[in-house]
Amino acid sequence: MSAGGTEREAGGTRGLAAVLLGAALLGFAAMLVRWSAPAGPLVIGFYRMAFALPFVAWMGWRARRQGMAAARGWALVAGLCFIADLWMWHTSLEYTSAANSTLLVGLAPLWVAAISVLWLGTRLRKRFWLGLAFALAGGLVLGLAKGARWGTGRGELLAALASLAYACFTLALGKARRDLAAPEALAWVVLCCTAGFGLLGRAGGESFHGFPPHAWLSLAALGLVVQVAAWWLITWGLGHVPTNLGAVTLMVQPVATVGLGWVLLGEAVRPVQGVGILLVLAGIALSAFSPPARPATRA
Repeated sequence: MSAGGTEREAGGTRGLAAVLLGAALLGFAAMLVRWSAPAGPLVIGFYRMAFALPFVAWMGWRARRQGMAAARGWALVAGLCFIADLWMWHTSLEYTSAANSTLLVGLAPLWVAAISVLWLGTRLRKRFWLGLAFALAGGLVLGLAKGARWGTGRGELLAALASLAYACFTLALGKARRDLAAPEALAWVVLCCTAGFGLLGRAGGESFHGFPPHAWLSLAALGLVVQVAAWWLITWGLGHVPTNLGAVTLMVQPVATVGLGWVLLGEAVRPVQGVGILLVLAGIALSAFSPPARPATRA
C-alpha cells in the first residue's frame, strides 16, 4: 500500500473515532434539554449556540482560509437546517416522550442514504444497506425498551420532520467540510443558528431570562459539552469519512443515552436494551467497511 493510501486510511480511522466520540457526547443532549425547563424550545436553541459562539468563533477565525465562498454557503445552509432540526426536536419533547422523539429522529441516516442515492448519484453497497438496517433496528429496539409508543401524533410528526432536517444538515455540513476546516465550518453553523434562534425566539414571544440556576447550568452544558466538544469532533470527523457512514455512526447517540442514564440516573439496563446496543454497533461496523461504490457527483 502506498504512503498516501496509508495516510488516508489512518485519517478515516481517526475520523470515524471522532464521530463516535462526538455522538457519544450527544447522549447528554436529551436530558440537558429537559433540565433546561422552563426555557422554551427556541430559547434553548439560542443559548445552546450563544454559549458556544465565543469558543467556536475564535477557533474558526484562526482556521479561516481565503475564498471558499461556496463552502461557507454550504455551512450556512447547514446552520439553517440545524435550526429547523433543533426547533422541531425541542418542540416535539413537549408533546411526546423523549423515547418517541429520539427514536424518530434516529431515522436521519435513512434520509441521508436516500438523498445520496436519488439526488447525489451515490451508489451504496449492499453491505452498507445491511448495516443501516441493523442500526435502525437497534434504534427501534432501544426506543421501544425506553417506552416509545405511538402518541397523539403531533410530537411524533415533529420528530420525524426533525430527522429529515437533521439529514439535510449532515449532508450540507459534509459538503462544507470538503473545503473548510472543521473549526471554521462549525463557526459558521453556530453563528447562523445563534442569529436564527434569537430572531425566532423574539418573534415567538419566548422569555430569555428569569430561569432557575439549574436551567442556566443545563443551557451552558448544552453549549459547551454538546455544541462545542461534541460537534467539533463530529464536524472534524465528517471531513475524513463518507457522509453516509457519518450519519450511521451518529446513531451511537441513543446507545450513549442508555449508558448515561445508567451511570448518572441509576436507570437499569434491561437485556432487550443490550440487544439494541449490539444491533446499533453491528450496523456501524458493517457500514464502516462498506465505502460507496463511487463518490457522489459534485454539484
